[in-house]
Amino acid sequence: MSAQPKLVRFNENVLSRFQIYNSIFMTLPFDAISKTGVLLPLFHDACKQGFNEGKDPTTIVETFFRKYLDDSSVKDKINLLFRFIQYIERQVVLFDAIEDAAFPVINNMDGIGTLRSLKESALLQNKLKELQQYLEDFKVRIVLTAHPTQFYPGAVLGIITDLTKAIKKNDLNSINTLLAQLGKTPFLNRQKPTPYDEAVSLIWYLENVFYDSFGGIFDYIQQNIFESSDISNEIINIGFWPGGDRDGNPFVTPEITQKVARRLKQTILKSYYKDIRKLKRKLTFKEVIDKMELLDKMLYKSSFDDDELDTIELSVLLKELENVKQDILSKHQSLYLSDINNLLNKIKLFGFHFASLDIRQDSRVHHKVFTSFVDATLANGLTIFPDNYHDLSSEEQIQILSEVNTTVDIEITKHDDLVYNTLKTIKVVKQIQQQNGEKGANRYVISNNQTALNVMQLFAMLKLVAFNTDLTVDVVPLFETVNDLQNAPKVMQQLYENRNYRKHLSNRDNKQTIMLGFSDGTKDGGYLMANWAIFKAKEALTTISRKYDVDVVFFDGRGGPPARGGGKTHQFYASLGPTIEDKEVQLTIQGQTISSNFGTNDSAQYNLEQLISSGVSNRLQSTNLGLTENDISVMNELAEISYKKYTDFKNHPMFVPYLERMSTLKYYGKTNIGSRPSKRSNSDTLIFSDLRAIPFVGSWSQLKQNVPGFFGVGTALRHFEETNQWDKVAQFYKNSSFFRALLANSMMSLTKSFFALTKYMSDDIEFSPFWNIIYDEYKVTKKLLLKLSGYKELMENEPAGKASIEVRESIVLPLLTIQQYALKKLQEFEKIDKKNTAEVEVFEKMVTRSLFGNINASRNSA
Repeated sequence: MSAQPKLVRFNENVLSRFQIYNSIFMTLPFDAISKTGVLLPLFHDACKQGFNEGKDPTTIVETFFRKYLDDSSVKDKINLLFRFIQYIERQVVLFDAIEDAAFPVINNMDGIGTLRSLKESALLQNKLKELQQYLEDFKVRIVLTAHPTQFYPGAVLGIITDLTKAIKKNDLNSINTLLAQLGKTPFLNRQKPTPYDEAVSLIWYLENVFYDSFGGIFDYIQQNIFESSDISNEIINIGFWPGGDRDGNPFVTPEITQKVARRLKQTILKSYYKDIRKLKRKLTFKEVIDKMELLDKMLYKSSFDDDELDTIELSVLLKELENVKQDILSKHQSLYLSDINNLLNKIKLFGFHFASLDIRQDSRVHHKVFTSFVDATLANGLTIFPDNYHDLSSEEQIQILSEVNTTVDIEITKHDDLVYNTLKTIKVVKQIQQQNGEKGANRYVISNNQTALNVMQLFAMLKLVAFNTDLTVDVVPLFETVNDLQNAPKVMQQLYENRNYRKHLSNRDNKQTIMLGFSDGTKDGGYLMANWAIFKAKEALTTISRKYDVDVVFFDGRGGPPARGGGKTHQFYASLGPTIEDKEVQLTIQGQTISSNFGTNDSAQYNLEQLISSGVSNRLQSTNLGLTENDISVMNELAEISYKKYTDFKNHPMFVPYLERMSTLKYYGKTNIGSRPSKRSNSDTLIFSDLRAIPFVGSWSQLKQNVPGFFGVGTALRHFEETNQWDKVAQFYKNSSFFRALLANSMMSLTKSFFALTKYMSDDIEFSPFWNIIYDEYKVTKKLLLKLSGYKELMENEPAGKASIEVRESIVLPLLTIQQYALKKLQEFEKIDKKNTAEVEVFEKMVTRSLFGNINASRNSA
């Protein structure tokens, strides 16, 4: 099977199965409306044929009604559209489960980029010792974020898991039953989830996927690369944002943060308890059984009784298990030794924290909080800050902040909820470290970081509120916009030259983590400039950090689709070259990326191994020498031209009105998929700077225009074609894996675009010119990317990935048509000033409901 081409394996194991199981699903009598399962394929064909003939969504829907429901009432027609939406949502889940089940067949689990391939390559090159040395330092951290762009209720997640297992076994009875269950199970969250709900949803993945996949990967490395020797480095770890990410989310309170940390600890202890129970059934030997009984009781009490959660100590747990191991080695011929080692490795990986809870807040909020905090200390007669503190220069303020060495009672700020809760969160961080270990919460990310003062304000607050002279928290500045990225090296130099901050870094293993954000970068500067600005910032930050003898670690806010910096992320890490520090790979994983790339043990193992391999291959293979001066010159010019094109587009007077009135932007806040508000301010007027990246990128995706993933690329390439410099771009594409990876992800964005859906906008009196700007850029980008790559069609080099996208896009085509039909109705109502009527409410609900299936179907954009 594995010898067949990947596309053949996809067609046989995914496409054929989907056709069979979908035909079963479509005949299940689970809905009140007769013939929905019969009518949906007919509607799908009507959509496909209609768009091929240049028809608009309204014409397609109304023609379908006339042909098949001519005698039905308006209410019945509307109900049928809603029933179509429900069917399609479930078709997406079915396809997800089939792809998950087929993952190890479609993907070569021992092929290029896997640990086995890495080990064999090192042996062939006689570099096993080098590989071992590198893995003693190298780390991969995936950070699960609080930005769900896919949020199935727990019941649906359970069905997906069970369905995947049944499909793997080809158990038709179970599949039939589960499909019926799926048809009757609600997909909607009746209320917006709380941050705690989001945390619980993602902890499901920790418990059911990462616990075993991380353990398995570490075991393989220890046994096969380190020949069963101990490894001091954990190599892979998990970060966690739900419950700690306060940026723009007023619902994340100090109490929620503490509650999430408790849940993480309880979940990992329960996981250890389950493993101890399994071991206990095997280790039935004299003396050993008593030790296992003790471990059983210790873990049971701690994991199931909230009051006993903190009674067990990590060192005691490890010591008792090590004693069992020694008995097995010395007295029982090493029976079940691998099982004991597996649990020991998990305990070393996950401790009592399971995942490290990051705290995040915006620098502008910190500035407000800190200003009030200073005022409160002065009003209470404390002499920490001089009376004229606010009048001092930023350099003078930084010096004062670096020297604080006392503790302040935060009760002096209780009159101001924002200040008090921000400071209380710092106290909670200290409590979490005491309860879950330092790794429970030891990073604080400052989003929208612009200056060294932003960093030092937090540095001082951490010390004054909870940590005083023993600051066991890493301060992580996040540089997001193009300007902030360009300014980042100066900010870090100022910090490195501060004696007390430098002393803090020395106490933190001489390591500085810097986060670089993609989402707001593409929103701010467009696709090429965002990626290039981050690449250049990494180079400059690497240079300045090496100059000051600091190990810099880059944490990428990569998100899911290419427009959020995602796509084939491991290809990016493998392409960075020697001018960028690469001892650690850290990136955010969010939304459908979690379920698509890490939703099963197979996919999690494969994609984690790809990330490990991408980082290690940079070090072991000297083939990537970085970019030449000519390459840099070409990329600079491409980025600048693209940036101007995107900036002009963003400043177009119709840009915000188009998003507001022609897209699904304003409906994102009604979907109840996330706890965070969809925009930053409460203003009724939509302001571009208030837009959050997820609804911004998502709205373009719902329109099937995917602007943030390609806009400006075609214009930049056309400049080189028109000035007879095409050979420079062609040579750059041939030389640079970075450039190839960049454009491959842009091709994915183009592949998922479908302008026939919104072609009716080209006739709109108000928006026609604006729509044509987007479509023209799409056409020129597609044409020139094909010319540059030598492909006849987009993603020609990834036929299985392209096929997966095509199936998903085909499944949701009726859903997109219904959504555009509803949007057009609402636009017409707006023109006649028809508001808040029952009819308007129905079509708004239709738009919102259709968002879910479209979002969930996009999982392979990750």
